[in-house]
Amino acid sequence: MKILVDADACPVPVREIIIRAAVKRNIKTVFIANQKLKLPSESCIQMIEVEQGPDIADDLIVDLAGPGDLIVSEDIPLADRAISRGAVVITTRGLFYTEENIKGRLATRDLLETLRSGGLETSGPGVYSQRDRRMFADQFDRFIQRNFCR
Repeated sequence: MKILVDADACPVPVREIIIRAAVKRNIKTVFIANQKLKLPSESCIQMIEVEQGPDIADDLIVDLAGPGDLIVSEDIPLADRAISRGAVVITTRGLFYTEENIKGRLATRDLLETLRSGGLETSGPGVYSQRDRRMFADQFDRFIQRNFCR
């Protein structure tokens, strides 16, 4: 099992939490982004830089994802595709996308996208807070304890 990180929009505190856990437990962790990130040179940490373009990083993440892998991403269509491959997806705010909730979230996302393209103004996610960081850290740690520490 491995951790795959949709790293383009991954907040630095989340990246740090992931790296600490990966190094401590020697978990293969791959950061995928369309720009080079400064990451520690540890054998379990890998950076893959993809070219600019829509869904290029997402496509690679899905291609690399397998059953039981953990993906860190906010991207709902990516999550839907990864879940269908047996991966587990957690957002940077500590919410798990599951088979039970992903289709509803995808439908809501698509509806909002349609409304926005029709001129409706919507707000994006709020500022990433300490509470968000704690929620991610707690949920991430629980998952790691249950699935990577056997």
